[in-house]
Amino acid sequence: MKKRLLILEDGTVFSGTAFGSDKASQGEVVFTTGMTGYQETLSDPSFYGQIVTLTYPLIGNYGINRDDFESIQPAIRGFVVRELAEHPSNWRSDMTLNDYLKSQDIPGIEGIDTRKLTRIIRAKGAVRAILTEADAEVNVEEIVAQLQATPLITHHVKEVSPKAAYPSPGRGKRVVLIDFGMKHGILRELNKRDCDVIVAPYNTSAQQILAWQPDGIMLSNGPGNPMDVTEGIETVKNLIGKVPMFGICLGHQIFSLACGAKSFKLPFGHRGGNHPVKDLRTGRTDLTSQNHGYAIDIDSLKDTDLELTHVALNDGTCEGVRHKKYPIFTVQYHPEASPGPEDSNHLFDEFIEMMENEAAKEKQHA
Repeated sequence: MKKRLLILEDGTVFSGTAFGSDKASQGEVVFTTGMTGYQETLSDPSFYGQIVTLTYPLIGNYGINRDDFESIQPAIRGFVVRELAEHPSNWRSDMTLNDYLKSQDIPGIEGIDTRKLTRIIRAKGAVRAILTEADAEVNVEEIVAQLQATPLITHHVKEVSPKAAYPSPGRGKRVVLIDFGMKHGILRELNKRDCDVIVAPYNTSAQQILAWQPDGIMLSNGPGNPMDVTEGIETVKNLIGKVPMFGICLGHQIFSLACGAKSFKLPFGHRGGNHPVKDLRTGRTDLTSQNHGYAIDIDSLKDTDLELTHVALNDGTCEGVRHKKYPIFTVQYHPEASPGPEDSNHLFDEFIEMMENEAAKEKQHA
């Protein structure tokens, strides 16, 4: 079995066993704490450009199946696990995790101390790293210098957003879903409610979106720094007050920035399926699925038309806002889950109800 190295930009070297693709790969190393859901994790577009570490020690034990993907094409740069299950046991399993990563040309490493790696990330923040074969020609000092000189990428959303709009027909409310790197779970929840969905690229103009005559607009999740998505921010600015909106994760951040709030990078992000969030409107606490490296500054909401609605109980960061004048609300977490708990799935019903209420108001005024 081939040996593989994970080399961090601070000079730390982890030696383990290679699986998946044989190629070398470079990216930002992050960790996620879910005990299950590795298939949804590796296919989540929000992980674009990242080497993902699973803190749960045994990964791959139920294989890979056809149904649990969150995108067609995985966007991760690498997979890091403590122990890889080579013989999965599950009636839905179609192939092993190893075989799937080989087919997608994604490298993995197993057998390293993932607890130590997680502690490094928690102490120093997400770090750049490279996965490379272990051989006599590897010069760690040169690789570290290369990593330190490599700028962070800024074109995440452009890479995972579709190139053209496409329909997902239904007979209910028409929703334009702006795809910044959408998990398919969001589309699935809208389809369950019979929405007539048009999925639009991240750089679609407000004029084009309004020409589709939507009853509501969904702002999807996605990867990277929200400040880099200037086209999306401008589009949302021009849509505020026109139709009801619901934003998730990056969509929440883009909407908040469009309203004048500010964002900042979290030290090591929120990634996993067990993050408690309190709804300030009801006092209810939900366990939520999360995957983000940036957050909205609560203090920056003071000079905007936004009201804080949800907070993270682990660190007190912003987890949701609503507009004081218009029917718009957003959350930082994932109500569609996949993977993770479905405590907050009711937010999709709130979005449907909001669109119905607005339609009723327009009918009264007609």
